[in-house]
Amino acid sequence: MNLLADYNLPFAAALLLMLALAVLQLVGLGDFELDADGDFDIDADVDGAEVGHLGVVDGLFSLIGFGRLPFMMWLALALALFAGVGVGVQQLAIAFFGAPLDVLLGAAGAGLLSLPVTGLVARPIAAVMPKDETSAVRTDELVGRRGQIATGTARKGYAARAQVKDRFGVTHNVMVEPHDGAAQLREGDEILLVRREGETFFAVEVQDRRLAPAE
Repeated sequence: MNLLADYNLPFAAALLLMLALAVLQLVGLGDFELDADGDFDIDADVDGAEVGHLGVVDGLFSLIGFGRLPFMMWLALALALFAGVGVGVQQLAIAFFGAPLDVLLGAAGAGLLSLPVTGLVARPIAAVMPKDETSAVRTDELVGRRGQIATGTARKGYAARAQVKDRFGVTHNVMVEPHDGAAQLREGDEILLVRREGETFFAVEVQDRRLAPAE
């Protein structure tokens, strides 16, 4: 099996992209949050036909496991399975027909086969994962909550990953920069979220240990 053969290049590229996503996760740059436990919010007035269309879309998302896992984890899983299925299909084609499938045909076939497989694999993974995401509170409600820098060093223009608990005690992973542009927040620092701009929160270090812990 030659992963770098022309007919396997889409699958090699998928593996490289999966590795890149893993690196982004490790350095804290790969967090994307979707509302409602990974589902998209759709705010619109819809008639019966549109509701039916949305039902079909929801069914397709369920089939491929979209929304059951954090988006970056789901994407990495989908890429890995696409690569594995694709290489397997090409090896079968060589074994049975003496030649691999056309690269585009092989990639299309692997995509169609791997998506439902992704859904099947995502279900048991989601069942055993700790539930760190919640729809119980709006993201804005995290402002005023205390947390801790989990990964990296936050400074002006460079966010670090922090873990913050909402009022229900559920942990959220958020990206944080210091409220004071001259300050730095290092891994392990206890922080207080004071404002939010887009997907980035701004925080100050909690230095007064006599402050009551967040409920």
